Amino acid sequence: MDTQNSTLSPEGRHSAWATFTSPLKQSKAFTLLWLGHWIAMLGSSVTTVILPLVIYSLTGSTTIMGLAMTVYMLPNVLILPFAGMIVDRIDRIRLLLFTNIARFGLMFVAAVLMFTGGMKLPFLFVGLALYGLMDGIFNPAYSALRAQIFTPDIRNAANALSQISIQAVRLLGPPLGGFIVSFSSPGVGFGLDSIAYLVSFSCFWMLSAHLASVIGKRQSDSEQEDQGGQHFLKDFIAGFAILKSHPWLWITILAFSFINICYSGIIAVLIPWLFKVHHGYNPVVYGTAMASSGIGAMLGAFVYGSRKHWKHRGLLAYLGAFVSGLALLLLSIVTWMPGLILSMMLEGFGIMIFAIIWETSLQELVPAESFGRVASLDLMFSFALLPVGYLAVGAVADKLGGILTIAMFATIGMCIVLGVLIVPHIRRFQ
Repeated sequence: MDTQNSTLSPEGRHSAWATFTSPLKQSKAFTLLWLGHWIAMLGSSVTTVILPLVIYSLTGSTTIMGLAMTVYMLPNVLILPFAGMIVDRIDRIRLLLFTNIARFGLMFVAAVLMFTGGMKLPFLFVGLALYGLMDGIFNPAYSALRAQIFTPDIRNAANALSQISIQAVRLLGPPLGGFIVSFSSPGVGFGLDSIAYLVSFSCFWMLSAHLASVIGKRQSDSEQEDQGGQHFLKDFIAGFAILKSHPWLWITILAFSFINICYSGIIAVLIPWLFKVHHGYNPVVYGTAMASSGIGAMLGAFVYGSRKHWKHRGLLAYLGAFVSGLALLLLSIVTWMPGLILSMMLEGFGIMIFAIIWETSLQELVPAESFGRVASLDLMFSFALLPVGYLAVGAVADKLGGILTIAMFATIGMCIVLGVLIVPHIRRFQ
């Protein structure tokens, strides 16, 4: 049985908890990377709830909300083709440090503007654009460093622990964000986010010092200089070659460039509208619903991480994506508050099953020295159409109504998932 094969010592079978936490004991590098990202996620999970509520308070428009998400996503997408090549040339921890201190500054300015009453839509849009640019650099750098630090001996546990801990933070962040908006000022939430980025910066700084002490000097500058600027196009094409060699990778990236329009458009633009405007719930209820998505995701990570090996991973991943779409569809039908919260929990469960399988497959299939380029291509094509998608979801909701738009986009997303499952490479991926 798989549980027998997962024994880690002659003394007997480790508990599930010991298996999940083993990376914390075996790798200081993992601990610092995990902690830095975990703390940053705490702050951003608060902002994720506060930001749409601020926008709807200022405008009440789903179109403006869609435009705001487009302003954030467009710089993110545009920088990704170059970010991957930068990540594979420059010290990845330096990139994490730079982007974190920049995001600290943006959140600090946002807090000051909220406290002084100076927050206007133009300032908000400029901040979102810069924040999206920093995310476009941070995400491939973090993914590449994670693939490097999550060595095969801790990979399964490290991925499961990372996902569970991130979702655990999201359990706290959304209700906290809703509480802050209800009983205090959004500026408090932005201030909390800025502090979280500063603490995260400290963790990444210690990680840099730790790796320097373990492996000595970082990858030699001469190696990076040998890869001159004239090779950018060559490296970009090399990233495509890696994707092309694995149908699982390129088919899934292509499919999710459209699935993300449907699912992310609903989550980012219409779920805040559903709770705040359509149902008129208190922001705490919206925060609780978002937190329930985190509970579902934690459950999904635990279920997947409880076994060392899974068969038919391709089928299982897309089944999770289908369940997530079904849960979003239920949001257009259910009107009972607990039912809405349970639907969000189901959405988190399904998409987490897909996310863990996808991240693990990338770490297995992509060489570490090329991971930055492939990760940036993954992010670029997965998110490439999101700016248009956010605008489309907001505009369609204004024309046809939010409930019909939720049902329509959730159904389209599920149909794409079923269409991809026709491809044998996907169904048979192990």
